[in-house]
Amino acid sequence: MDRLLYGAAYYDEYMPCERLSQDVEMMKKAGINTVRIAESTWSTCEPQEGVFDFSHVERVMDAMEEAGMGVIIGTPTYAVPTWMVKSYPDVLAETRKGRGIYGPRQIMDITHPAYLFYAERVIRKLMECTAHRKCVIGFQIDNETKPYGTAGRNVQEKFVKYLRKKFNNDLDALNAEFGLNYWSNRINAWEDFPDVRGTINGSLGAEFEKFQRSLVTDFLRWQAEIVSEYKREDQFITHNLDLCWRGYSYGVQPEVDHYEVAKCLTIAGVDIYHPSQDQLTGEEIAFGGDLMRSLKKDNYLVIETEAQGFPDWTPYDGQLRLQAFSHVASGANSVMYWHWHSLHNACETYWKGVLSHDLQENAVYREVCTIGNDFKRIGSHLVNLKKQNRVTILVSNEALTALKWFSIQMHGGSEDYNDIVRWMYNTLYHMNIECDFIWPETESADMDAYEAILVPALYAASDAVLERLNCYVEQGGTLIATFKTGFANEKVKVSHDAQPHILNRCFGVTYQEFAFPKQVKLTGESLAAFSDKDREASVFMELLMPQGAEVLASYEHPNWGRYAAVTKNTYGKGSAVYIGCKTTENMLEKIFRETLPETILTEEPEERFPVIVRKGVNDLGRKVYYYLNYSGQEQNARYAGTEGTELLSGRHVTNGEALILPAWGFQVIEAVFPS
Repeated sequence: MDRLLYGAAYYDEYMPCERLSQDVEMMKKAGINTVRIAESTWSTCEPQEGVFDFSHVERVMDAMEEAGMGVIIGTPTYAVPTWMVKSYPDVLAETRKGRGIYGPRQIMDITHPAYLFYAERVIRKLMECTAHRKCVIGFQIDNETKPYGTAGRNVQEKFVKYLRKKFNNDLDALNAEFGLNYWSNRINAWEDFPDVRGTINGSLGAEFEKFQRSLVTDFLRWQAEIVSEYKREDQFITHNLDLCWRGYSYGVQPEVDHYEVAKCLTIAGVDIYHPSQDQLTGEEIAFGGDLMRSLKKDNYLVIETEAQGFPDWTPYDGQLRLQAFSHVASGANSVMYWHWHSLHNACETYWKGVLSHDLQENAVYREVCTIGNDFKRIGSHLVNLKKQNRVTILVSNEALTALKWFSIQMHGGSEDYNDIVRWMYNTLYHMNIECDFIWPETESADMDAYEAILVPALYAASDAVLERLNCYVEQGGTLIATFKTGFANEKVKVSHDAQPHILNRCFGVTYQEFAFPKQVKLTGESLAAFSDKDREASVFMELLMPQGAEVLASYEHPNWGRYAAVTKNTYGKGSAVYIGCKTTENMLEKIFRETLPETILTEEPEERFPVIVRKGVNDLGRKVYYYLNYSGQEQNARYAGTEGTELLSGRHVTNGEALILPAWGFQVIEAVFPS
């Protein structure tokens, strides 16, 4: 891209009055150069079966084209019209809770033949109307797509076909691998295959969820192929991938295989919503951005983020600007708000946009204007930021799903896989160590590009993945893994040899027992300066027995004291660290400091959260440094690069110069000389 995209979703058809020209003028004043339209408007585009009306799409395209603004067209397939459900009631997904009732969005069966027929038709009609338009720069296929729990008869039949192919039609192999003899769950004829919604078998249940994720991949690939028939070479295809939701964007999405979906996109897109006001930390912005950037090893688009959002998200002065630059600091090539205006009806009435319900200029709009002006002035120095990180985190949908099925083993389910991922990620983030992400499918050559791989709770993984990790260490890499790694294979069958399976070779440690830590602390020679609170073990503890590994910490407990808690082992040319319990973040930081390669630690900035430092190389080949203050108090930092220019002020900056960051403020420095 040759510029940063800055914009919002725009729904002319939702407006309570005619104001398109006024909105365009306000957008131009704000520096907005892109809008998203059409994504949720199927019942407006096709009010009755076979009757099409794209006038609302055309009038917005006309206005934006005249204003010189770009348009992203969203396919309108994520909310079905009433006439379809009237004609085909079973187009609504049948889930564990039964058949859905019309009303909410995203409750359809994305495999239903009638749904697919009408979806293809409306997509093609929309493409005929839009793809040739000069203002249309790209297409968003569907919206935050998931399987929506679809598990009706047709999905069950597809799943059985999937298993027959996977197990080469061998029922004995399936029964053995999934352990279906237990409680007489054995299946002796394919035609007797039971409804999977009732299974109590974690292997079968996890496999069904993996299959449901594949339905999403197939559906989005199918849409991308249709759009590709019409799009110009200069138009992109994206999708707004979302993250695990906890009232805001949190972790790895359990219902979608982002790694596979990204293959059908020309550029990855993401929706990132996060706490604000006093809870604004930037963690979710950085996590979501790093995850998306890693999918295609390239820049990505922020398709949706908050302007005002909920009342507890209404930003303090300066926060919206800080957030926008934080997205760009992670490698985003766009910042787009959901949405331009606040709705006057329906269930998202109080999810406010840039404009409030009065549709007039307000504090948020004025800050949007500031950001737009910033992007106009210096955007060419920020777009296409490239990073070359030395640390990566391996994340896995299979491990996430498997641990969900066995959540009682994670302290009664109080924490899950994403909590362990975020524990490791947040610690790096607060240390100002930037990282990428990899997946179990990542090849050895791509793993070898990193000096350190962090592995949170890789509970379910194939032997091939574990062997690649062993080889990575043997060839000189640093591997840091947590409890619950290497316990079961990719079909969630627990290994019957020494744990952690296969990886016990590189870790030099094994264990046979585990427990929930109660009044257990970590102890060791180097931990004397830590408070009792910082030494607490939590969530889960494996009773480690070193087989040649060095003990970095043991359990302080009258019964568990003979066991190790954290170990480090030299294996081949590399080293492997195993963390047998969840620790405090301060303790995890100490472990990282003792075990990460010195080359990583020597490049670590001296600043600590709430001052966050992000960096990369821009299109001019120059290094750009972001110093971001995530606090309501002024903070000090020190510039650690060659002489450069603070881009917002134009001020000359030299190496070692003190930087003053106002509350919720930041500075962006471009080194003068190419990196």
